[in-house]
Amino acid sequence: QVQLEESGGGLVQPGGSLSLSCTASGSIFSINAMGWYRQAPGKERELVARAVTYGSTDYADSVKGRFTISRDNALKTVYLQMNSLKPEDTAVYYCNVVGYDYTYRSFDSWGQGTQITVSS
Repeated sequence: QVQLEESGGGLVQPGGSLSLSCTASGSIFSINAMGWYRQAPGKERELVARAVTYGSTDYADSVKGRFTISRDNALKTVYLQMNSLKPEDTAVYYCNVVGYDYTYRSFDSWGQGTQITVSS
């Protein structure tokens, strides 16, 4: 099994910054992608940012230029630096990690979610 431990989040004023981190542990042979998704009340879960193997990254259009994703492969950790936060960034943010375990079976694991609220 693969476990994800998220940290960070909280309440911030518009224009402020926050950072998230997520560390994967367990039976992990390789990681293909590490990313962040979010779900606002009444909305579907959406991709925020994703970092795949070899350094390629994807961002939602709504966060480009404001959010930065990075990963430390040795630590099996992904980070999300969020700047210039807006009220519409308010949501529960979920870490997602995709890879293979030591039996060479694929896994697609989710963190428990962390609340980010952007409000004055």
